Amino acid sequence: MNFDFTEEQNLLRRTLQSFLHDHYAFEARRDATLSDAGWRRDMWRALAQDLGLLAVTLPEQAGGFGGGAVETMIVMEELGSVIFVEPFLETCVMASGVLKRVGGALANAVLADIAAGESVIACAWFEGGTGYRLSNVATRARRQVGGGWRLDGRKTVVMAAPWASKLLVTARTSGATGDHDSISLFLVDKDAAGVSMIDYPTIDGRRASDIVFDNVELSPDALLGDDGASLPLVEQVGDEAIAAICAEAVGVLKRMQADTVSYTQERRQFGQALASFQALQHRMVDMYLQVEMAISAMYLATLSLADATSDRARAVSAAKVTIAKACRFVGQNAVQLHGAMGMTDELPLGHYFKRATTLENEFGSVDFHLARHARLEALRQH
Repeated sequence: MNFDFTEEQNLLRRTLQSFLHDHYAFEARRDATLSDAGWRRDMWRALAQDLGLLAVTLPEQAGGFGGGAVETMIVMEELGSVIFVEPFLETCVMASGVLKRVGGALANAVLADIAAGESVIACAWFEGGTGYRLSNVATRARRQVGGGWRLDGRKTVVMAAPWASKLLVTARTSGATGDHDSISLFLVDKDAAGVSMIDYPTIDGRRASDIVFDNVELSPDALLGDDGASLPLVEQVGDEAIAAICAEAVGVLKRMQADTVSYTQERRQFGQALASFQALQHRMVDMYLQVEMAISAMYLATLSLADATSDRARAVSAAKVTIAKACRFVGQNAVQLHGAMGMTDELPLGHYFKRATTLENEFGSVDFHLARHARLEALRQH
C-alpha cells in the first residue's frame, strides 16, 4: 500500500501550516475561547476566502475542489496541531458529508454558502442517555396536510450549535425508538419558531447546546433525501467524522509529545536536564510509540472509509480504540512530566490535554467501540 502523498496534498499541508503559523497563535485562540462569542468569525471567513479551505472536500458544482478522505485527514491533523476551535469538523466534514450526497437545489445552495464562509451547520444527532447509538432517536417529525412537517423532540450536546445558522436534525417519521428504519434528516433554521437552546462551553474550549424542538413547523423541502431512509448515510458520515478526529488527535498528540521533550531538555533537576534521566527517557519513548500507533490508526480509519459498510465500521472502531488509548497515555504522561504547571491555563499543554481527554470519548468511548468491533467481527465470521 502506498502511503506517499501527492504533490497537491503536500502543498495543501504546507499552505495550511503556514496560514496557521501566521494567524492562529495560541494566545489568540485562548482569548477567543474566553470571549462571549467563543470563536473568531473572521478566522472562519479567512479560511474560506483567503485559503479556500472550507471548499476542499466539496464537489465542484458547489464551488469546491473535490477532495476526499485523505485531504480531510491532512486538514484535520494540522487543525489538531493548533487545537483549532472553529467548527470545521461539524460543518465541513459532517454536514457537508450529508449535503453533498443527498444533492438537490437546497443542499447545493447551502454547500455554496459553506464554501464562501457564510454558513455554519451543526448536526443534532444525539439524545440524552443514548450514547453514540445513532439509531436511538426519539425526536419525531410528523407529516402535515400540504406536505410539510412538524418536529418535536430534544437533542443534547450539539457541538457548534451556538455558532450555527442551521441545524441538521435526525428525526423519526415512524416506528419506535431504537428501530433502524424510519429515521430521516431535516434541515432546520436555528431561529425557527419553537426551537429553544441552552448554550454552554465545553472543557476543551468549544461551545455546545442542548436543543428543544416544540411543534416546529418545517416546509416540505426541509426533508433531505428519502423519508425514513437516512440512517445508513448518518452512520457513514459518523464513521467519516471518527476518522477525522483520529487525524485531529494525531496533531494534538504530536504537539504534546514535542512540548514534553522540549520541556525536559530545558528543565533541570539535581544539576542536570530532566531528559538525561533514563527513567524519563523510557517514559518519552513509550509516548513516542503511542503516537506512532496513533498515526497508523489514522491511516487505517481514513483508508477504510471506501470499504463495505461492515469493514469500514470495524476498521474505524479499531482505530478509535487505539487513538483513545494514545490520548490518555500521552496526555497523562505529558502532564506528569511537566508537573503541576502542565494543567495551568497559561501553558498550552493544559489546553491540549483537555482536547485529548475530549477526543478520547467523542463519538464513542473505548468500551463502545470495542463492543461494536466485537459484534461486527462475530457477524463477519458467521
